[in-house]
Amino acid sequence: MPKIFEWNGYKFFFFSNEGEPLEPAHVHVRKSGNLAKFWLMPDVKLSESWGFNSKELKQLLEKVKENKTFMMEKWNEYFNI
Repeated sequence: MPKIFEWNGYKFFFFSNEGEPLEPAHVHVRKSGNLAKFWLMPDVKLSESWGFNSKELKQLLEKVKENKTFMMEKWNEYFNI
């Protein structure tokens, strides 16, 4: 489970096995047992979430948007794309 970074206790990461065939670029966010998944392409958007409230999801969406380029670099680097 490659970690991209942490922010305010939220861990941003992707799984090393993201499906066969590989799912489109996305990032998972976890904190205190809560989990969310955000698609990175073509636009950043929430895919699904468990346990986060709407305020947290709004903050997380903005954080993913701010770091989309960095996250895409990490995704492409890890999966040799």
